[in-house]
Amino acid sequence: MDANLMHISYESGVLENPNHHAPSDIYQMTKDPAGSPDLPEKLEITFEKGMPIEVKNLNSGETKTDALELFLYLNEVGGRHGVGRIDIVENRFIGMKSRGIYETPGGTILYHAHLDIEAFTMDKELRKIKQALSIKFSEQVYQGFWYSPECEFTRHCITKSQEGVAGTVTLAIFKGQVQILGRMSPLSLYNEELVSMDVQGDYNPVDAGGFIKINALRLQEYRRLRQKKDEENPAK
Repeated sequence: MDANLMHISYESGVLENPNHHAPSDIYQMTKDPAGSPDLPEKLEITFEKGMPIEVKNLNSGETKTDALELFLYLNEVGGRHGVGRIDIVENRFIGMKSRGIYETPGGTILYHAHLDIEAFTMDKELRKIKQALSIKFSEQVYQGFWYSPECEFTRHCITKSQEGVAGTVTLAIFKGQVQILGRMSPLSLYNEELVSMDVQGDYNPVDAGGFIKINALRLQEYRRLRQKKDEENPAK
């Protein structure tokens, strides 16, 4: 067992058989979702530059703004609703596969909330790059290269990408699940009039015709080449 503020991980023993079900009493941070409260707990999580700065419990009115207290509180809320349990087979740095069971209640809540506000506020092409960097960053941390130049560079790029990630996400915690209910942001790239099917905004659907034709050229050429190959080498 390896425990810290973020999570608890379990390995070895009966878990080394990947088909052996984990003992029900192994979990220490989270309650069994089947026995968790029968009413959802609603939270508002506010972000600034990609970092959570406030958590408000809409059921109780309780609010946390200190970074440590905020995270411990989300561990508490997620724990009592059975959030953040996973059972996975992962790849170790040295090449072998291993099975691990993780409990990450607060981290799971923050992950879903941040993912949502990021999609709401970040340009799609920037987000593609950031998502690729996130995978690279997780590899660097997992393999122990936090103090490497490449990890320093990756962290710098991810931090830069978060400059416009600000706003509040409302979510419900219930029976092991994190459900996004809504979001708002002063820096949102969402334009309600532009995407509306009821109001004519600046976007004209007719404009999509040229876009579709241009993108179809590549597919048409691919099909032409395939037909040529089929004619030269008919199936026997």
